[in-house]
Amino acid sequence: MEKAFSIPVSRRDFMKMAGMAAAGAIAGNVGVPRAEAADETTGGGTVKYAGRKIPVIYDMDVCVVGGGPAGTAAAVNAARGGALTVLVERGVALGGLAVLGCVYPFMDTLAPDSDTPYVAEVKQRLREHGVEPYDGVTGQTWHNPETLALIYDEMCEEAGVNVLYQTVLVDVLKSSASISACVVQTIAGLAAIRARTFIDATGDAFLARAAGAPYEQGYEKTGNNQPLSFRFEMGGIDVERLYQHVAVELQDTWCKSKLPYFEIAEAMHRKQRYVLEEFMARGVASGELTQEEAEYMQAYTIIGKNGVMSMNCPEIPVRFRASDPISYSKAVVFGRKMMRHIADYLIRHMPGFENAFISREAAMLGARESWRIRGKYYLVEDDYHKQSRFPDAVCRTAWFIDAHGEKVSEKLPKGAFYEIPYRSLVTETVKNLIVAGRCISASFILQASMRIQPTCMSIGEAAGVAAAWGLARGVDANAVRWEALPKEKRSYVTAG
Repeated sequence: MEKAFSIPVSRRDFMKMAGMAAAGAIAGNVGVPRAEAADETTGGGTVKYAGRKIPVIYDMDVCVVGGGPAGTAAAVNAARGGALTVLVERGVALGGLAVLGCVYPFMDTLAPDSDTPYVAEVKQRLREHGVEPYDGVTGQTWHNPETLALIYDEMCEEAGVNVLYQTVLVDVLKSSASISACVVQTIAGLAAIRARTFIDATGDAFLARAAGAPYEQGYEKTGNNQPLSFRFEMGGIDVERLYQHVAVELQDTWCKSKLPYFEIAEAMHRKQRYVLEEFMARGVASGELTQEEAEYMQAYTIIGKNGVMSMNCPEIPVRFRASDPISYSKAVVFGRKMMRHIADYLIRHMPGFENAFISREAAMLGARESWRIRGKYYLVEDDYHKQSRFPDAVCRTAWFIDAHGEKVSEKLPKGAFYEIPYRSLVTETVKNLIVAGRCISASFILQASMRIQPTCMSIGEAAGVAAAWGLARGVDANAVRWEALPKEKRSYVTAG
């Protein structure tokens, strides 16, 4: 069995491991040294789990679980910082919702100068691959899902990240207040990954919860999660005809950019009144759409995919829960029916969609919120309105409070923003754990603002930088003082 898990070690990784071994002291007091955890280890190549021996397939400095926008950023930056890094991804592409979930484009943080170096690099690499992310008007980042997946592969390969695809986190092994290994399900069966620092970028805080970190879920007042979405793509669209009808004939000014960057949208029961609400309401009146299907409809052209649009709908009713496995599974079935009804209605009635068809379904539901950790600092709505600054800030954002079904608030004044502290990425209870992405320590309402992809990327970037920095200096991940890093080493320096 161990031979089946044999992982070839590149010369680069061998030399790095040799250097680490020679340094010795780097591993000394951080998390669980590789030679310890004797109560769990039965041999150099196996650990005992659930009464059986399973092989250790990686023994690394940093293990990142989740290859979405936060996890990929964390892995690349940890590896660039000199840490041997493995990235565990349950799908066959990096990018998370941006690639597998059809969540497109990246929304704008609305904060000035918010692009951290990694975010700026991703945009530049899109340009180098022939995709211009800036539409000339908005701050949205238009990309191409397949191109983005390729870019993430390239960045990981160049940095020396070991990517483990089709691998799902099952459990963790702990020694005292630190994680010693995570148990994963691979295509060959159960295996373990040892590391000295772990980064949870699962979106659902699964690694943190399994390790015993405190957490919460849903809205504190109702217990509801934000609504799920089941996004898809439609091909065969005459985008020029669509633009003529919506932007010219209906004089819909919602979309500020011009072709090839074009968007249609409507969201009922909001302060904003949309031109296309009447169009969707007619579908309810005719019985072609349910009220739930007509509530929310949005679609974007995809750069590099002529005649294809990414459909930011349907929004699945809030009675389906992102944090309940049975409810989530029922949401898939319900959402697929909603998807078909919306697509069929557009084909029958929207000019430009006459020859359209569903060309792709997302490989995962879009979960805006599920579980969140309770870390050293708990971000709340007042931090948004007061535009909080922190000495250990890792990024800034000003995206409005966008809690679907609960509260969609006004935007901050132009130029305003709040910051996210490193202390919201770590807990008191697990020493060698950093959490990145939408499941950091924040209230339901505040999380509705910080959850957008560029912010998650910047959080992941900082997590990777901090992980490598702490390991190199013998400091536990939850004891790293971000403000103590030299300014040139930090991906973000506070404005306050």
